[in-house]
Amino acid sequence: MNILNDIIAQKRIEVKDRKEVNPIISLERSIYFETPCISLSEYIKRSDKCGIIAEFKRKSPSKPNINLYADPKEVSIGYMQSGASAISVLTDELFFGGSSKDLTTVRTYNYAPILRKEFIIDEYQIIEAKSIGADAILLIAEILSKEQINELAKFAQTLGLEVLLELHSKNQLDKITSKINIVGVNNRNLDTFETDIQFSLDLLDQLPKEKVLISESGIKSATEAAQLKKAGYDGFLIGEQFMKNHSPAEACKDFVIDLKSQLV
Repeated sequence: MNILNDIIAQKRIEVKDRKEVNPIISLERSIYFETPCISLSEYIKRSDKCGIIAEFKRKSPSKPNINLYADPKEVSIGYMQSGASAISVLTDELFFGGSSKDLTTVRTYNYAPILRKEFIIDEYQIIEAKSIGADAILLIAEILSKEQINELAKFAQTLGLEVLLELHSKNQLDKITSKINIVGVNNRNLDTFETDIQFSLDLLDQLPKEKVLISESGIKSATEAAQLKKAGYDGFLIGEQFMKNHSPAEACKDFVIDLKSQLV
């Protein structure tokens, strides 16, 4: 939990600074601001796909060197050619080695839903997400109250953005509101950083069936993904499993082929 506190403290500083350097009126001049968003929830459930949100991720606090020099253009195009349903892009620089520029690069070269993976605590970051080309945002239940989640999600929807709410505990189930499009269950224990997909399986019966449901983190094989899919999950967010390879796109392609063979 200490690392999460550190990240949020840093976000408050970053947001304050960015509001001064790049005010909202400037963000709203972006060519992407009037561009209609592509539905992440619809792409996850497309019958010709298998629900994988493939993530572009250079590093993380638990793994400081995943793929530091990866090219967002090359990786994202490869992901889509490999059969991914959507792309997630980490935009945090200090802790994850990402940037807003990475997401805009991915937007430039792909017609697919793009999730901005960020620690959102302020409406400014949502406006920023729209301005850099995102179609959906992540809200993390661990760092936000139910009231904050509802207000931020409602604001996101006024811009046409969909909202993925990430849960880390069954105690956060009551934070799911009507404004949430997608519910993600993160299999990572925030105290130990260990992952176990059993958490997703255990929580499934308590999740609202009218929402699009995905499992996140620690999905190491197509067999595990197939188990989750057969249990009732619509999709998955997978990053490190692909990014740790020399060719993330090839790893994604092999995963998709294997998964589809198990879902026949």
